[in-house]
Parts: sequence; C-alpha cells; structure tokens
Amino acid sequence: MDDITVLVVDDEARMRKLVCDFLQKKGYKYVEAEDGEQAVDRFFERKDIDLVILDVMMPKMDGWAVCKEIRQYSKVPIIMLTARSEERDELLGFKLGVDEYISKPFSPKILMARIDAILRRTGQEEEAISVGGIVIDKKAHLVTIDDKQVELSVKEFELLNYFMENRGVALSREKILNNVWNYDYYGDARTIDTHVKKLRSKMGEKGDFIKTIWGMGYKFEPDA
Repeated sequence: MDDITVLVVDDEARMRKLVCDFLQKKGYKYVEAEDGEQAVDRFFERKDIDLVILDVMMPKMDGWAVCKEIRQYSKVPIIMLTARSEERDELLGFKLGVDEYISKPFSPKILMARIDAILRRTGQEEEAISVGGIVIDKKAHLVTIDDKQVELSVKEFELLNYFMENRGVALSREKILNNVWNYDYYGDARTIDTHVKKLRSKMGEKGDFIKTIWGMGYKFEPDA
C-alpha cells in the first residue's frame, strides 16, 4: 500500500485529520486540500493520485464541480462524502462518475473498507482473487474452492466476484443489483436471494462466508 496515494478534500480540518489518520494507519499516503479549487490544483499538480475522497459542500468550488473537472481527464476512483442523503444527490453523483457515496456521519473503518474494495476492483485489481481457500481466476473465468473446481453460472460467478472484491463491506440488495445486474435491471431484488442460495449450496461449507444482514442484504466475511 506504500505506493497508493489518496487525495483527501474537505473544508473541515477535523474531518481531514480523522480520515488522514486512518489512511496512515492502513499504510496509505495522502495529500490534503481544504477547498475545491485547491483540490483541482493538487490533483493536476501531481501524477500519483490513486483515489479521491471528496466532500460535497465546500467554498470556492463544490464537490460536484471538482468531480466534473477531474472526470474530464481521469477515471481515478472518487468517493463522495456528504451530510445530505437525498436520492437525487446520489443519482447526480453516479451520473458524474462517482464510484462510492458515503453520508456523514460515517464510520472511518467502513470508509477504509470501501477504499480497499474500490482499489481492488479498479486500477489495483488483480487478475485473480484468493480468500479463505476460494480462488477466482478472472481471466480464465474459473473458481476453485480448496483446489477443486466449482461450476458456476455467469451471474453466480459475477456475484461471488463482487462479494470477494467487497469483503467485509455490508451490501444492500439494491447495490448488488446495480453492480452485478447493472443499473438497467428492473426485476425484483429477491432475485439476489435466489442466486445467493444457489451460490451458497455450490460453495459447500464456504457458503457460510456469505452472511445475511437481515432487512438489508449480505456481507462476504471469511472466517478468521
């Protein structure tokens, strides 16, 4: 993680310090900016920014404008932080190319888990993922559990891959649908439960890694 640099943008010094302290503990390098204009300057001055944590409400230039400016030139992952949690704000963020949307107040540990997950599935993504005896070979589209190949359907493969890339992160059914079935899917969210049930049965004992979060969705959490 020593080669990963995160740009932290927030006009509140206490918030920047909180986020930067956790980034440092996780082994990430960081760069700070206290307003939107400074964020744009910092981003384009440097060539080593791997992820941006961006507050929405800031002086001089808000987070939406910063995101729009960056997206004209870069696909760097962007996590948007906001005190507002309205659906239209989230939709605007995703339309502008935001990768993740987190409402304040938030748990720094959850933020770190989201950062890890985003970096795994973007530029830092491996061709193979190995967790708890489960190996996904993305290039060959193969899954092995304890060295035995497991036959999965296309959607089961994509679902397991999404779970493993986001291990430790609580995922709502809607979020899973949007990322595995894409945003243009209009079916019932219960299709997730059906696929998870089939996936668990094919995974044997390792199916227990997929934890149910009642009333919300699922979390992939391998045994320690």
